[in-house]
Amino acid sequence: MATKKMTNELFKEKVFNYENSQEWKFEGDRPALIDFYADWCAPCKMIAPILEELSEKYDGQVDIYKVNTESEQELSSVFGIRSIPSLLFVPKEGMPKLQAGAMHKQALQEVIEKELINV
Repeated sequence: MATKKMTNELFKEKVFNYENSQEWKFEGDRPALIDFYADWCAPCKMIAPILEELSEKYDGQVDIYKVNTESEQELSSVFGIRSIPSLLFVPKEGMPKLQAGAMHKQALQEVIEKELINV
């Protein structure tokens, strides 16, 4: 399974419908990692293959989405994305955590395991 493109509508359906509620309520079946990126961003291009690899490794455990900040400006503004890449770690229970900047594969795996899978 590969990373999935995330649109504003899909986000409201699978992650959080911010139009219906001010209070965080996760709508998904599995924890998620959401990569806010742009096509012209070099660090974004650097982590893209890592995220693809991790989406296969954690298939069925974690959904990994990609949000193009240029085409999904409203969604990016909901989270106040100011630098890219920004990674949003969304556990099934509790509040999501936003990490600005690219991360190495090992660090990403550690956060996925600690924050999303073994909670």
